[in-house]
Amino acid sequence: MPQITVDYSDSLADAFDRRGFALALHPLVADIVDTRLAACKTRFRRTDDSVVADEATGHALVHIGIALLPGRTPEVKAKLSAAALDLVAQYVRPADGTAEPHLSAEVRDLEASYVKR
Repeated sequence: MPQITVDYSDSLADAFDRRGFALALHPLVADIVDTRLAACKTRFRRTDDSVVADEATGHALVHIGIALLPGRTPEVKAKLSAAALDLVAQYVRPADGTAEPHLSAEVRDLEASYVKR
């Protein structure tokens, strides 16, 4: 915990400093939700296809999902979502031939079934 998943459009593969983003995000998460830095884990998933509205091309997406153990207030979750969104904007740039990337973030509770070793 925290479990962080970042989905990003294939067109951003060379335009998104994923490692730099994760290394900057982890201390931010640890500070905002009061957890250990060593507990932060991020994985990136490249998506081959993204469609926005009625256009099939020209758009790129980045979505940050942060799952935490239950107990954080809605205000803390909103603060973390906003901070993650502000941060990712510093690590992703428009790819050639695409519009400004669509960025989003969500912080949610892990399900009761979550276990780890």
